[in-house]
Amino acid sequence: MRKHILILTTTNEFLGKFERENVKILQSMGFAVHYASNMREPHYISDEARIQQMGVQTHHIDIARSPFMVQDNLKALRQLVWLIRTCHIQVIHCHTPVGGLLGRLAGLLFRSWKLMVMYTAHGFHFYKGAPLLNTLVYYRVEKWMARFTDVLIVINEEDYINARRFRLKKGGHVYKIPGTGLDRDVFKPVTKEKRNLCRERLGIREDEFFLVSIGELNENKNHRVVLEALTKLKQRNQNHFNIRYGICGDGFFRQRLERWIQEMGLGDCVTLYGYCLKVPEILGAADATLFPSKREGLGMAGLESLAMGIPVIAADNRGTREYMEHGKNGYVFPCDDVEGFVEGIERIQNLSAEKKMKMKFHCQNSVKAFDKVYANAVMRRIYSDVDHRLERRAHEK
Repeated sequence: MRKHILILTTTNEFLGKFERENVKILQSMGFAVHYASNMREPHYISDEARIQQMGVQTHHIDIARSPFMVQDNLKALRQLVWLIRTCHIQVIHCHTPVGGLLGRLAGLLFRSWKLMVMYTAHGFHFYKGAPLLNTLVYYRVEKWMARFTDVLIVINEEDYINARRFRLKKGGHVYKIPGTGLDRDVFKPVTKEKRNLCRERLGIREDEFFLVSIGELNENKNHRVVLEALTKLKQRNQNHFNIRYGICGDGFFRQRLERWIQEMGLGDCVTLYGYCLKVPEILGAADATLFPSKREGLGMAGLESLAMGIPVIAADNRGTREYMEHGKNGYVFPCDDVEGFVEGIERIQNLSAEKKMKMKFHCQNSVKAFDKVYANAVMRRIYSDVDHRLERRAHEK
């Protein structure tokens, strides 16, 4: 009898962005891989055809990102129950907060089937400095849901410490992995010739200092602090302002960002590139990247930039603390510190050629531990343990 595993998330592009390596591992172990998500979200990209080309069976469910969209998520739970029964799912590996909630509720409903439940927390919504409501609500929910979890996977030290306080199902385990796997064959320094070509395609002049941010356009990504920093820099250097800022990504905050850009008089130096498929080419043209998120589980955008030798000016959060070294591979400031981001931009802009090369070396060196080789090794061990437990259960029957 073939083994069936279901990967559950809220948005369709999640698997292609973060789970490709896991799919390969599971398929090499003989699993039939199913993917359930809202295949209509995000609206600006459809990844379903590409996912199917990976040999994954896709299933649309009406799951919503917000846990407060109760009607949609109850419908999604009913769809999930039907899917588990119909496709003979033995293991469910859920991701994202709502995916984790519904996946583990399904595990509770199918406890007589002994459905195994895995949950990867890409950043708990309770964390040091989080709003009190997050701690009161999300911590209690995660603590309760852990009771129905066989495998809990986290990607940073702060979450690992918190996760180990939870009581999992009997025989359950908590693991920490080095992210979803950084592909350093793709994200690597470019030659001077390629860099010039990338800048030419984007219309960036040789004398311009090019800053880049990559990520979904939402409140958490905190682009406004960068816009305010650029406004200050422009006011201070009216005759010699040579900074360009490119934002890659899309989302419901786009119109608000467009309004802020115009209100702050930054229309001539800030460009919204929308959803970008060729991220390495954008990063290859950059002098530095800005990563001002209020909250990150880890932050692949930051790791990818560093792997290419591009320094990062980041907000201090539990994710960036895993790899940022202030003054070595970039600079770190509180997420609301406008003057800090001004300082970080100016410091990198004024580095000598020798110090730029030294920082480039530190950037690349700081992300070696996050290479996909290490993440894949841990995930293969986790999936192998799950596979062995399935075999034992089969023999027990």
